Amino acid sequence: MLPTLRPGDRLLVSYRRRPSVGDVVVAAFPDGTLVVKRAAERRTTGWWLLSDNPAVGVDSRHRGVVADQDVRAVVLARAWPRPSRRL
Repeated sequence: MLPTLRPGDRLLVSYRRRPSVGDVVVAAFPDGTLVVKRAAERRTTGWWLLSDNPAVGVDSRHRGVVADQDVRAVVLARAWPRPSRRL
């Protein structure tokens, strides 16, 4: 998720908040891999999730739509190493 997030960043998340377009979310791909991606678009069967750096990593362009129940949390803020503005 560079440049928004860096490896080792600690995130404050909400497991109760429903995602909105533009939110950074924690989700599980069908193989069980947990990922942090941006909710780009709401589709009838779930969410289209994209990386902020499309040249690196795997997202919905490779894995398809992520089901609602597989979007586990919405990222509220970076808690460490430094707090940030809205992600």
